Amino acid sequence: MNKKIVKMKNTRTTMQAAVAAALLAGGGSAMAQQAGDWVLGAGWLHFAPQDSSEGLNLTSPVNMHVPGSDAKVSSSDTLGLSAMYFLDSHWAVEGVLGVPPRFKLEGAGSLAPVGELGEARQWSPTLLGKYYFNEGNAAFRPYVGLGVTYVWYSDVELTPGMQNAMGGLLRRPPGSTVTTAKLDSSFAPVFNIGAAYQFDKHWGVSASVSYIPLKTTAKLTTTSAATGAQLGTSEASLKLNPIVPYVAVTYRF
Repeated sequence: MNKKIVKMKNTRTTMQAAVAAALLAGGGSAMAQQAGDWVLGAGWLHFAPQDSSEGLNLTSPVNMHVPGSDAKVSSSDTLGLSAMYFLDSHWAVEGVLGVPPRFKLEGAGSLAPVGELGEARQWSPTLLGKYYFNEGNAAFRPYVGLGVTYVWYSDVELTPGMQNAMGGLLRRPPGSTVTTAKLDSSFAPVFNIGAAYQFDKHWGVSASVSYIPLKTTAKLTTTSAATGAQLGTSEASLKLNPIVPYVAVTYRF
């Protein structure tokens, strides 16, 4: 009788172990990232420019560099959205787009007394190729990425102080001139590193940092407020080189 009881206990223990192993295996496969998976993300996207300026140069009616005319670009926060497609358990392609953040340009050097020079919105959709370390069923997966972004600007506006400063360079009285500005668009590489953690089959989080070597040129045109006649042109080159952290909640399907 005792032998039968022991045998039944051993059989029950074996069955329990088998069920547990099956559940774990099933959970692992459910967590696994594999070819054909889509992952959507939304979260905090921060732009921190590591900026420098080459100063302001008048290009007409004369060519002249304005000494010490530096500028600084403010940092900005926005909502980031991303969509990623897994080619296999390690390689993925991701598109990232932030709600266009607004940046403010502050005067420095000889332009410091002007204060805020202007502002603009930046559009920078990004395409990344990413490689995920660890196996597809691992909850924690570091990754590296390399990609490209196309950057352009809208809603470029100059403050009244900058308007008057530009008119003053052309020896015009305050309020007698209007200066408009355009920022060059360009492609730029994106270097990315981060990690993702999967809570269950669908939900996870991802955190990454990108570096974008980015440069743009602001081209300014000053006209007469009374007649609209062009009085002068100028330009300034800016290196932005932003560091871009992105923290997102992700959903896989």
